[in-house]
Amino acid sequence: MLCWGNASFGQLGLGGIDEEIVVEPRRCNFFLNKIVRDVGCGSRHTVFVLDDGTVYTCGCNDLGQLGHDKSRKKRSGAAVFELMGEFFGVFSVHRQHTLAFVPSSGRIYSFGLGGNGQLGTGSTCNRKSPFTVKGNWISHSDFSQHPVSIEGYYCVKRIFSGGDQSFAHYFHVQNCLPPDDFRRCNYSTPIWTINAELIQRWLNFSSGRLPLDIVNEIDKVFSSAACINGSFLSTSNDDHYRTSAKFSGIDMNAARLLFHKLLDSAPQQAVQQVAASLEKSLIPKLPSSPPDIEALRLYLTLPECPLITDPNNFLSLAIPFGTAIINLDKTPLRVLENWWSTLENPGFMRLVQLFKNVVLHLLNSVKVGVPHAERRTFNTFLNIALKVLESLHRVNERSGQIIPYDKFYIHEIQDLISIQHDYLAWIQQQALGMGPDGSLTICTYPFVFDAQAKTTLLQTDAAIQMQMAVDQANRQNFSSLFLPVVESVNPCLMLIVRRENIVGDAMEVLRKTKNIDYKKPLRVIFVGEEAVDAGGVRKEFFLLIMRELLDPKYGMFRFYEDSRLIWFSDQTFEDSDLFHLIGVVCGLAIYNFTIVDLHFPLALYKKLLKRKPTLDDLKELMPEVGRGMQQLLDYMEDDFEETFCLNFTVTVDKYGTTEIRELIPNGAETPVNQKNKQEFVDCYVDYIFSRSVASLFSAFYAGFHKVCGGRVLDLFQPNELQAMVIGNTNYDWKELEKLTEYKGEYWADHPTIKIFWEVFHELPLEKKKQFLLFLTGSDRIPILGMKSLKLIIQPTGGGEFFLPVAHTCFNLLDLPKYTSKETLREKLIQAIDHYEGFSLA
Repeated sequence: MLCWGNASFGQLGLGGIDEEIVVEPRRCNFFLNKIVRDVGCGSRHTVFVLDDGTVYTCGCNDLGQLGHDKSRKKRSGAAVFELMGEFFGVFSVHRQHTLAFVPSSGRIYSFGLGGNGQLGTGSTCNRKSPFTVKGNWISHSDFSQHPVSIEGYYCVKRIFSGGDQSFAHYFHVQNCLPPDDFRRCNYSTPIWTINAELIQRWLNFSSGRLPLDIVNEIDKVFSSAACINGSFLSTSNDDHYRTSAKFSGIDMNAARLLFHKLLDSAPQQAVQQVAASLEKSLIPKLPSSPPDIEALRLYLTLPECPLITDPNNFLSLAIPFGTAIINLDKTPLRVLENWWSTLENPGFMRLVQLFKNVVLHLLNSVKVGVPHAERRTFNTFLNIALKVLESLHRVNERSGQIIPYDKFYIHEIQDLISIQHDYLAWIQQQALGMGPDGSLTICTYPFVFDAQAKTTLLQTDAAIQMQMAVDQANRQNFSSLFLPVVESVNPCLMLIVRRENIVGDAMEVLRKTKNIDYKKPLRVIFVGEEAVDAGGVRKEFFLLIMRELLDPKYGMFRFYEDSRLIWFSDQTFEDSDLFHLIGVVCGLAIYNFTIVDLHFPLALYKKLLKRKPTLDDLKELMPEVGRGMQQLLDYMEDDFEETFCLNFTVTVDKYGTTEIRELIPNGAETPVNQKNKQEFVDCYVDYIFSRSVASLFSAFYAGFHKVCGGRVLDLFQPNELQAMVIGNTNYDWKELEKLTEYKGEYWADHPTIKIFWEVFHELPLEKKKQFLLFLTGSDRIPILGMKSLKLIIQPTGGGEFFLPVAHTCFNLLDLPKYTSKETLREKLIQAIDHYEGFSLA
């Protein structure tokens, strides 16, 4: 309910508002979520009647016009207790007195100023509480039952109050009819709303030119925020009267169906008129501070209009509508976001897809070619669409994901912009602020980037940091030429290791390495081998050292047979310093774009990104225990405690002895029951993944983030980080063949190449994975997909007695010119079965 005008006596019902005059419509919060059916206004007081017949009054009460015996003033609505339980039909309110008619009894009540007898109580006294007007009043129901015996009684039709006068219009006995029900609004010109009847009226003129009155009707409805806001209201139990900051009162299905019925069937002239009214009259006039919550309803319903989702109308409708959204003041925007959070998955997804399509439309337009003079305008439009998506993304995260996070990804974005250039521009803007030319960087809205785009960002960031570290080393070396006190440094991080002591040698170097040196490009040398590290030696180094570090002989990690995964061991004798170095090694692998073979569950990557593991993670690591915990949660019978006999403890094996550890204080004395079983499961999960290995993981975390932590890594989802670290198994062997390049005499249809691919495709999966390991240093696919492998095959001399040779640094295969399929299969399998070690790679 909205109100405005004189508020000096509290007659607007605004509560603690102290202004004497309210010049703009303001929401009367006291009646929020109440169905107000009738309002009467005096000079200094107001009367409200609710749907259930309850009477509220507010304002000045110096003459008793509020019907409250003691109070002199009420700034918010207060119930008139003397009238509670009655059902009121008609009120008549004048300057300083009030009349009330009750259809159920036929009586008239009055209160307020009575100096001139206007109360009809038989005196000229003021009345501060409701008093029955004198007379033989009878209800219509009584008259119907006793029509003969009611001569001299009055059956009231309507009441009126003037300045100092009151009137009652009554029926004669012979034509007594029921009084009008005050709850039925009988306005001669009710507000137009979009409904099935009105739409059908428009559709009846589907052929020929639309009559002018129909065109005017369409224009009036779609030019009016009030008409749109009053449409598509929930009719179930009058739910729209409960409209609040968390409930819109809208029937979204009705909005969707009626919009489509109109725009799918209406003649083109009607559709054009709807579009014109929205574009020229409705959307441009939407205020940043709507007068009431109900005025926000169109922000939910308009996106269901097919015209707004039509790419031809993105610039004229969708962008202006997005502008109206982001221009909303803080409070109405918060209400709108609350309403968004209540949308069902399909409705929320349509809204997200709308503004994703707008972004794609704008980016495609820029790529095709936008005049330089319009570039700034397009950047502004793009910023608007992305800001709306940002608001929707915030709602999605806050609501526990109405839709999956990857539904915000715009996968085509790498084809439309240069991620590297955008990231560089973003870094500059972070330092200098937004440029005066209205430039925009997509990195400001990272939630639209998919895993591949984020990986490109991380690679770009690493390349920048590497170059900075190299430049700093070169400057120091240049200074050392003239200043003997300045020590020269290697521009690379050098690891010289022996195969037989790869862990000890690597750890010795890394312990002495300064933090800045971790940012340098990594070079690895195996003692006694001639290979120059162009990438392949580095790949094998990570493969071998991680295999060693994760070996059970060190006792640092526990192997779970059921899942074939590992987790930190709480019974290791190794100190946390070694775990810190393992974290450094993992960080170096990512920082140097190398896939490593880590058999950790997804929980590791969640914790690296500061997210809590859940029961699903326990199911992955310990399937049997996880299923048992799920059974606890699913068991709803009353005999829970007797069935499971659990308390808040966990039993662990400590070097052959059994220990009981409490999950909460006094856990041994706290039984697990139906009320706290979720807490027990959460505590158990937390114990396995966090509490029991807190110091070890903390050291690992510190080492990992020392190398590759930062703002870009935080953009990743846990499963995306996992795929970047260990690769994935989305093998597409035909795609691998299609993308392979050839050198020298080889080409796709060369006889040797044809039998090579025949042999390869006939190999079992494990042998194909071994081939990848042989050629690339990893048996998994990088997160960027098969296209990032880019295999190269070239001919080599020596005849059919020689084996194929892999140059792992370059994903290059030297393939002799075999003529026999059997020989090729034999030599290829022999080569991939003995892949470790390098000559020149």
